Amino acid sequence: MTSHTTKKNIVRVAAAHVSSEFFDPAGGVTKAIKYLTEAAQAGAELIVFPESFIPGFPIWNALSSPITGHENFVKFAAASLRVDGPEIKAIASAAAQQKISVSLGFSEVADYSAGCLWNATVLIDAQGVIVNHHRKLVPTFYEKLTWSRGDGAGLSVVDMPIGRVGGLICGENGNPLSRYALMAQGEEIHCANYPPIWPFKDPRKSEPYDLADAIRVRAAAHCFEAKVFTIVSSGFLTDENLALVCNDDEATAILENSPRSASMIVMPNGLTLGNTLSDREGLVLADIDVSSLVELKQHHDMAGYYNRHDVFHVSVNRSRQKPLHDVVSQSANGSAPMVHTSLQESLDSIN
Repeated sequence: MTSHTTKKNIVRVAAAHVSSEFFDPAGGVTKAIKYLTEAAQAGAELIVFPESFIPGFPIWNALSSPITGHENFVKFAAASLRVDGPEIKAIASAAAQQKISVSLGFSEVADYSAGCLWNATVLIDAQGVIVNHHRKLVPTFYEKLTWSRGDGAGLSVVDMPIGRVGGLICGENGNPLSRYALMAQGEEIHCANYPPIWPFKDPRKSEPYDLADAIRVRAAAHCFEAKVFTIVSSGFLTDENLALVCNDDEATAILENSPRSASMIVMPNGLTLGNTLSDREGLVLADIDVSSLVELKQHHDMAGYYNRHDVFHVSVNRSRQKPLHDVVSQSANGSAPMVHTSLQESLDSIN
């Protein structure tokens, strides 16, 4: 989006380090409204929520074989949200009432298939309008058992009164081309959301994957390269969550010994601003100065003068995925249009 908006230099932002209400979208909406209200009352103008905050992150895929996960998938799909559904409308209405922008991570269900899900985010402005809707391009590792591949329609930076805001989901924050796509649109504030935990190997038998450290490295790299501020929101895992997603003592032991995530706000120099939360729920609040970013680009401007647009060519396909594509053509006598689908075209070509 290329329009320009009058900016505020100093902006208070918030990262929500909060647990999900697993399989309970109504509970998730209530909790989102509680924390966005708390952030607004603390003076924040933007709050970021964790990855798949509603209805929780499908951790069970890491802990058991695919053939034992059907029940959880069915419950998870039933609790996933339509982007135009009542849950997101309720959060958008609360955002407008509190005059705060919201980046919300959620599991999205397609309107054409109850079993087609995406790992998604929406960016809602302070008037309660959805200004961007992103689906994670590639589900990571065992996430593929739950979520479909996303598309480039949401790889956008939105020009808002608080700054030019973009965002990526979890592992996408380490994808150079996804990050560059946002850099090339003049991103200033980056929203990054993560799960509460990420078991990669059994932590009792090998070096555990340190999710908090991985988050810091990714955030620092993007901040330094893009000259942006990054708001990192990660989930928090409660004992109640453990009981819901673990079906045996072995799975519980793996999660109890796996390093947890962390929420933080990272500056262009790669250092954190304010506190970092890992072992309890709460908000990370900080004031950022968007006007300070211009000076830094005199040093390195990766999408500007420090690039060679004559050497490198990067393009983005922004088409939204569809299962059918309607095509309008003239009838045989040329008198009236005919509407058919690409599926019918394929059948006709076979016959």
